[in-house]
Order: sequence, then C-alpha cells, then structure tokens
Amino acid sequence: MNLPVILDVSLGLIFIYLILSLLASEIQELITTVFQWRAEHLRKSIELFIAGGSQNSEETNVVELANQIYSNPLIKSLNQQAKGFFANIPRQVTWSVASVYRSLKQNPESNQKQESVFGDSRHSGPSYIPASTFATTFMETLQLPTIAQKLSETRLDTFKNQRLSEIESIVLKLQEQLGDNEEFADFFNFIYQAFAELQADFEQIIWDFQQGRLDIDGGIDRMTASYDRYIALFQSQIPNEESANKALQQLQFYKNNSFADTQRTISLAGLKPNVREIAQAVQRGTDIYQELTTSLLDKDNEMYENLEKIIDRLPPSLANNITNLAQRAELNLQQTTEGINTLHNVIATNFDNSMERASGVYKRNAKGVALLLGFAIAAASNADTFHMISRLSKDSALRETIVQNAGQIVSQNRNQLNYVDINTLRSQTDEALTEVALPIGWTDSNLEKQISWSTKQRRQFPYWRIITLIPGWILSGIAISMGASFWFDLLGKIVNVRNSGKVPEPSNKNNNV
Repeated sequence: MNLPVILDVSLGLIFIYLILSLLASEIQELITTVFQWRAEHLRKSIELFIAGGSQNSEETNVVELANQIYSNPLIKSLNQQAKGFFANIPRQVTWSVASVYRSLKQNPESNQKQESVFGDSRHSGPSYIPASTFATTFMETLQLPTIAQKLSETRLDTFKNQRLSEIESIVLKLQEQLGDNEEFADFFNFIYQAFAELQADFEQIIWDFQQGRLDIDGGIDRMTASYDRYIALFQSQIPNEESANKALQQLQFYKNNSFADTQRTISLAGLKPNVREIAQAVQRGTDIYQELTTSLLDKDNEMYENLEKIIDRLPPSLANNITNLAQRAELNLQQTTEGINTLHNVIATNFDNSMERASGVYKRNAKGVALLLGFAIAAASNADTFHMISRLSKDSALRETIVQNAGQIVSQNRNQLNYVDINTLRSQTDEALTEVALPIGWTDSNLEKQISWSTKQRRQFPYWRIITLIPGWILSGIAISMGASFWFDLLGKIVNVRNSGKVPEPSNKNNNV
C-alpha cells in the first residue's frame, strides 16, 4: 500500500474507534450517574481524610463525623436536586438502583446503615466539594472557631481581672498607708466610685466581645481608654501626700506595662490563640484543654458539654492529624495572632492534596471500567480490528466515504480541537453513520469474511471460530477505552497530514486603507 492508502486506512480505523468510544463514554457516564460513583468516591475519600488512612476509615466515629459534615448547609447546598413529583421520578429510579447496588456490595458484618453512604436519610451527595467550603465546614463541625473564641474570652476575662486586681491592690495599700483619716474620706469615696465605673466598663467590654460586637483589638483599645480615664480622675483628686504620688506612679507604670501597645498586649496575653493552641484545645490532657475546660465549667456548662461530645466523637488519628497540620501551619505563620485563618487555609490545602490523590485513584478505577466496557462493546458489536483493517485496505469506496465524513467532522470542529463538546460530536457522528456501513457488527457480510459463515448456510454456527476474533476484539477494546477526545484529536492530526498541513485560518485584520 502507498502512503495515501495507509493514511486513509488509519483515518477509517480512527473514525470507527471514535464512534465506539463515544458510545462507551455515554454508557460509562450513565453507569456513573446511576450508581453515583463520583459522589460515593468523594464521600469515601473524605472518610479517609478524617481517619488519616484506610485502616480506621470505617470506624463509627469517622462515619458519624462525615455525616455531620454532609449535613452542614454549605455541603447540602452543593447537591442540587430537581423539585416536583414528575421531575423527581428519574431521581427516584436511580436511587432505587443505587440502593440495590450498595446492598449487594455492602459487607454483611457491617453495622453501618445502607443509606448512610451520604449521611442518614440521604440518597445522594455532591460530586465535588471546593477545598475552602470543606475547610469551613470541617472547622464548624469541630467548632474550632467557637473554641478559639472561647479561649480568647477566657484569656481576656483573666487579663481584665488581673488589671483590676492590680489597681485595687494599689488603692487598698494607699488607704492602709493614709489610715482612717477623715481628711481623705472624700478622696477614697471618689476613687472607689471611679474604680466601680472602671470595673463596669471592663465588664461591658467583655460582654460586647462575647456578643461579637467587638474584636480583641477594639477591646484592648477601650480598656486602655478606660484605664487612662481612671488615672486622670485619680490624679485630679490626689491628696498632697508622698504615698499618694507613689500610688499614682504605680498606676501609670502598670498601665504603661500592660497597655503600651495594643498588638504587644494581645501577643503577651495570648488573647488571640495561635494555631497550635487551637489544635491542642480538642486534645485531652494538654494544658490548653485544661485551661479551657476549667473556665467553661465555671461559666458555660453547655459549651463544656459540647466540647466533651466533640472530643468523644473525634477519631484519635484526626486529633493527631489536626496537631500535625497546626505544626505545619506554624512554620509558615508570620504572625501567630492569625491562627484560626491559617488553620483554615492549611486544612483547605491539605484537603486539596488529598482530593488530588483521590482523583488519581478514581481515574484509575474509571480506566478499568472503560477497559471492561471497551471489551464488552467490541465483542457486542463484533469490532475486530484486524477485520476492519482488511476491509478498509480492500474497499476503496468504503474508505472514501469514511474519509469524507471524517474530514467534514474535523472541519466543523477545526477551531475547537483543544476542547470538543462530546454531545455535538456525538450528533455529528450519528449523522455520518446514515451514509456509512461500517465494517463492524454481526451481519452476514462481516461474518462471511471473518469466519466464512452466513445465515444463508444451513450448517451450524462455528462457535469455535469465535476464538480467531478475540485478538481483534481485545485491540478494539483497548482502543475504545482511550476515549473519544483522544481519537478526535488524533483524527484531526491525521486529516491535517493527509491534506498536506493545516488550512490557514482567515485573517481577522481590517485591510481597508
């Protein structure tokens, strides 16, 4: 055969593979949709992420935590479903088929409910979850932002008590030094009244912070202003006594030492928990856990009970994983005051990396399914590669018809070679098939050339000769599993070679003078 004939045979073979690949992709997409493989694989991948590996991924607390994540409104909103009775009929059918499939696949010894693949009473789930959405949901489920807020509240309250205690001790010491002299009675009444106002200001600041109306920076700034106001009132009424002047100096010293700079005050008092402290708050036995629970027992029993429930449900491997993520985050953290945001970003990044690995596993599994489908389609359609090559090389009319139709399809999609709409390509090939009798199928003409038998003959079908077709089916099956996009791209390249290069694209420039 000369080169043009070889190119035409190659074009014909690729065109047939393209058509069969389109059929395979449609069947695979249908199976994937019915059995919800993408959504189920994502769910299992999340369980692996939570458990830190496959060894503990089926534990009850891992499944329950995944159920909680899937019940979050952010995740539920990703799984859009049709509304209305008739619109939901196809959905109900696929759910029923998928339920039967999972019941057959489920381990009989497992206590896990069949419907809990996507959470209790849910039949489906999202096929994709953005990393940022997962990180937010994950942290909300573990209440890490709330824990960070409670740590800040606890420490701000402790900081407030320490400052008030310092002021009170100075005033009491001064009163002890000046004695019960009635000359200073008005001064001390005034100072205690001012101290009560300062204490009320501090308590209001704590309350506003707890209600979310004030952040740490604003709280420290307001405390500083209240402290300055108290010192100013103290100074305005100070008696002409050396001990009173020393008390004023002490007040100013404590104030400058505690409130010299807002960010320095926040950092020294640990008012914004760093990422390591947030991670340690959900691990029993750590100093941060003891600090938080001791405070919650005194002031917020409900939050304490919630924290204990979270830790009880938390898989040990996940607690360790959060600690490892926190340590990794601290290496990249320039300011430890942004711990909760940094932990969110690290969880999102780690989730992205985990999903990339899961995507690789899914693609390998999908490739295996594509191979099985390819072999099945090749056998069902009697797509024998060796027979197709023989027919194409001998039948010039068939070659010409296929080449003409293949060229038209490539020409219609010439500007979309990098991205082709599979649905459009499928409709174009369907139109082409009305004009082409492909050398595939269990027709008399094909069987007579393949195994020298047809339905017109009175002898029994030679089943043993099917063995001679199997090698050709295997090659076709492998080719079909390569995918429609692969064969369309190759088809475009062969057409360009056959036509001695790519047709120049028309110029869009305006040549008018």
